Amino acid sequence: MAPESIAPARRAPGLSPSRANDFARCPLLFRFRVVDRLPEPPSSAAARGTLVHAVLDKVFDLPAAERTPLAARELLGPAWDELQVAEPSLASLFTDDDGVREWLASAGTLLETYFRLEDPRRLEPAERETYLEVGLEDGPLLRGVVDRIDVAPDGAVRVVDYKTGKAPSPRFRHEALFQVRFYGLMLWRARGQVPRRLQLVYLGDGQVLHNDPAAGDLEEAEREVRATWEAIRTAGRRGDFPTRRGPLCAWCAHQAVCPEFGGTPPPLDPARVELTLGVRPDGPA
Repeated sequence: MAPESIAPARRAPGLSPSRANDFARCPLLFRFRVVDRLPEPPSSAAARGTLVHAVLDKVFDLPAAERTPLAARELLGPAWDELQVAEPSLASLFTDDDGVREWLASAGTLLETYFRLEDPRRLEPAERETYLEVGLEDGPLLRGVVDRIDVAPDGAVRVVDYKTGKAPSPRFRHEALFQVRFYGLMLWRARGQVPRRLQLVYLGDGQVLHNDPAAGDLEEAEREVRATWEAIRTAGRRGDFPTRRGPLCAWCAHQAVCPEFGGTPPPLDPARVELTLGVRPDGPA
C-alpha cells in the first residue's frame, strides 16, 4: 500500500488531541495516519459519530423551543445526505436501504440519549465546532476542534465534547480526560482563561465525565503534551515508530502492513517526516 503523494501546500507541524492519543496507543498507528497518510476504509461507526455531531450542531440552529428529540431525528436524513456529498466513499457502507434505515435508527438512539442528559432548549452555546490553533513557546503547534463552548452569566467557561461511544473504564479514563484537558490547555493559552469545567458526554451509555481544572492541572497537561511531542519527534529522528499491541488492534485498518499481523510497513519517507514533524531521520529509513 503506497502512501499518497505529498500535497504542495505546507502545513506547520503540529499536534491534535486525537493524534496524541494515537501515538500513546501505538506509535506505528500514528506514523501510518500522520506521516504516511495511509488511506483508511470508511467505517459505519466513525460515520455515525460524524453524523450525530453534525445533527447536535444543527439542533442549536433551531429556535430554542423547537430543540426537541423529534426535531433532531428529522435532521438525520438531510444531514446524512450532506455527509455523503462531502464524503462520497460513505455510499459504500451499505448495500441496501434496510441497512441505511437501521444505521440511521442507531444514530437516532444516540440522539435520544443526548436529550436525556441535557435540555438544549435551556442552552445557548457561545461557540460550536470551534477550531483552535495555538503555539506553545518553544514547543509544538496545537490544533483541535471543540464541539461546544458554553459561557455562564458570570463568565465561567465550560468545554463540552460529545462522544458517541461508551465511557471508558476507570483504568482508561486518564486518556479520555487528557483529550479534554488538551482543549482546556489550548483555550487557556489562546485566551488567558482557565475553563471552569471540561466535560465529556458519552452517548453510547449516557455517562458524563467532567473535570474542573485549576491552572496547575493545565500546566501538568502542557508538560504531558510537550513530552508526547518530543517522543514523537524522537521517533521521527530515529526513523522508528514501534508497535504497541492492545485491545483496539482488532479494529485497526492497517493490519495488512503491521508487523504484529505479519505485515511490512512501507518504507519511511524522510521528506514526509520533515514535513509532518519538523525533523529528519538521522540515518537511512
